[in-house]
Amino acid sequence: MNLLILGRGKTGSLVAEAATKRKHHVRVAGATENANGAALTAENLNDVATVIDFTTPHCVLANIEACVKAGKNIVVGTTGWYKEIDRVRNLVEQHGTGLVYAPNFSVGVNLFFEVVRTAAAALQHDYSGQIFERHHVHKKDAPSGTAIAIQNLIRDASGSKEGPEITSFREGEVVGLHEVVFESGADRIYLCHDAKSRLGFAEGAVLAAEWLVGKKGFYDFKDVWRDI
Repeated sequence: MNLLILGRGKTGSLVAEAATKRKHHVRVAGATENANGAALTAENLNDVATVIDFTTPHCVLANIEACVKAGKNIVVGTTGWYKEIDRVRNLVEQHGTGLVYAPNFSVGVNLFFEVVRTAAAALQHDYSGQIFERHHVHKKDAPSGTAIAIQNLIRDASGSKEGPEITSFREGEVVGLHEVVFESGADRIYLCHDAKSRLGFAEGAVLAAEWLVGKKGFYDFKDVWRDI
């Protein structure tokens, strides 16, 4: 199918590469090509099946709105916009389009979420919890969307009023490391996911785009990876 990748950064470039390997027709638009939404006009999106966004928090909402109003499905890998999630969900439903979002499209990270959800029961047995996340110095948002997702799922799974505190580090070219620590007076439990490259994010985003074909509605990537 015809895919438009928004973002010429490291992850966006890998998404384009992964999509090409899976025999999709790919067009990439960076900040220059998409200035003032130039790449997202109805004319430019005419032959596009799905848009995949790996841009920045300050422009992602405008990109989503343009694609949805043009009737195009979109996969959103950009984070930092989740305070507007209800508005975006309503927009998608209003226009009858499809959207898949995730703080992290890696299948490995989503498996890690399941492990953390099970381990969250520790908070019901006199354990305290902490979340540590490390990313490269170029990452715009802190804490990461993945760390916030971990915090929320621990809160919900354990029944606590607040999730564990998040400590963020920005250093070097770290792709993404997330660690959860549960501690009691007797022991510590360490859970960690360390991304060796962005390839997992890219491949997951392409799988999400393939899964979204023919679907309408607002989805989290967990709906995708469990299905595939």
